Amino acid sequence: MVKNRLFTEWDFLDKNTIRFAQITKLKTFLRDHVIPFSHFYRDMFNKAHIDPEKFTSLDDLRQIPFTAKNDLLVTSDHPDRARDFVLIPNQSQLSKRPRVMLRALLSGKAQVKAALQREYRPIFLTSTTGRSSEPIGFFYTAYDLDNLASAGKRLVDVVGAVPEERAINMFPYAPHLAFWQAHYATTAFGVFAVSTGGGKAMGTDGNLRLMEKIQPNTVLGMPTFLYHVLTQAADEGRSYQNLTTLVLGGEKVPPGMRNKLATLVKLLSGNTARVVATYGFTEAKMAWGECPFQLDQPASGYHLYPDLGLFEVIDPESGEVLPEGSPGELVFTPLDARGSVVLRYRTGDCIDGGLIYEPCPYCKRIVPRLVGNISRESEVRELRFDKIKGTLVDFNELEHLLDDAEYIGAWQVELRKMHDDPLELDELILHVERIGSKDDETVSRQLANLVAAHTEIHPNQILFHSRRHMRKRQGVGEELKEKRLVDHRPNGSHPLPPRDSSQWHNPLSWIFKRMGETR
Repeated sequence: MVKNRLFTEWDFLDKNTIRFAQITKLKTFLRDHVIPFSHFYRDMFNKAHIDPEKFTSLDDLRQIPFTAKNDLLVTSDHPDRARDFVLIPNQSQLSKRPRVMLRALLSGKAQVKAALQREYRPIFLTSTTGRSSEPIGFFYTAYDLDNLASAGKRLVDVVGAVPEERAINMFPYAPHLAFWQAHYATTAFGVFAVSTGGGKAMGTDGNLRLMEKIQPNTVLGMPTFLYHVLTQAADEGRSYQNLTTLVLGGEKVPPGMRNKLATLVKLLSGNTARVVATYGFTEAKMAWGECPFQLDQPASGYHLYPDLGLFEVIDPESGEVLPEGSPGELVFTPLDARGSVVLRYRTGDCIDGGLIYEPCPYCKRIVPRLVGNISRESEVRELRFDKIKGTLVDFNELEHLLDDAEYIGAWQVELRKMHDDPLELDELILHVERIGSKDDETVSRQLANLVAAHTEIHPNQILFHSRRHMRKRQGVGEELKEKRLVDHRPNGSHPLPPRDSSQWHNPLSWIFKRMGETR
């Protein structure tokens, strides 16, 4: 059992108590914040005649229609679509609330105004990566940033850190959740941390030199980038004697990748590694982490914060809510957010172990946990692939196969058309870095058989490259997420949607206008 320091009052409540407390928080959240101040949900609830005051259990949550990414996308008819999901209070409504009136009498109008601005005025933004559509911005108030810090503090504690340790945050500098959750998590927890911005800001060499100076206990970052950094460190014979923990985010972390990273940590430090993953997405405005576990043991699952939000698992086809422990699509609803708010948000992410309430076998918390592999259908790749050579390919499974293969390191899947002719057949080419003692011919034969056995597709070519070349192919240190799946078919069978820059000429314009109206 990990010696935890930050157990909250929610960490050891039984399932029924948690669910009762959540429905109570949900009713208050909807009544006092969402329905009066969200344009989108006020209209939805009115048209559907939904009255949250009549909710008696979380089963009543099913009365609320799902929200999906398409609901958030900017269109020519709705250029300020983001505004519809932001809680924008009407001052006349607020001033008549008994709580606000009492505070004004006790503290004065100026302090009440400052408190309300802190709660509702957007001051920060993160966005989706924009790989499959235009970036979608999510706005935070100071209240939300407190929640981001609180969630991060719990996350750092769950992964087993202590304040006396040192950390390096290698997530790329960007208006994306991964970097900012890591930043607020380490500062709120009180860990000494340095952010490098990943490879684009300092380069691999800069990250390695900083690691030698800081000698971190923990490094946070994208799995693919950390693999490249640690591999180069091993090649150069560097030593990081304090390194014990890698906290990963932004990509899936198959067992094979965990094992490769743990081996590198052992080689560089002599320590047994804790390699833990996090799960988060822009629309939730927070991330969740795993407890440390031995690599030959089952993963602990992502420990949730039941006071800040709740998950459902649904059948992705029918939308039916599934029982505890069932595989399905994740749906998220916040319980204490301001700024941008989405209810019953369909993440597009599917989990194979479901949502459970059993005590964690490692830390003994009884908070709800998401267990099993998560397939990030919503943002894991730039393009959606349907059929290759007439065969439907599960690219999530293919990624797991390649990550788990012990005899290859970095890899990239390339799709082409034969002779670059749009009317010709598809080609699947594997670019790989061979590791270990096996020769190219043996690795090529084993890899081809492995891929064919699981996908019914035989690679047209398997090309071997140096580590340096693979870094260049993947865009390590240049791309926000390294390119591991690329489509070079001419006239693209699945082209990226065109970008209309006018849609994002000033995503904050309506906020500035509102601030001017309410000053």
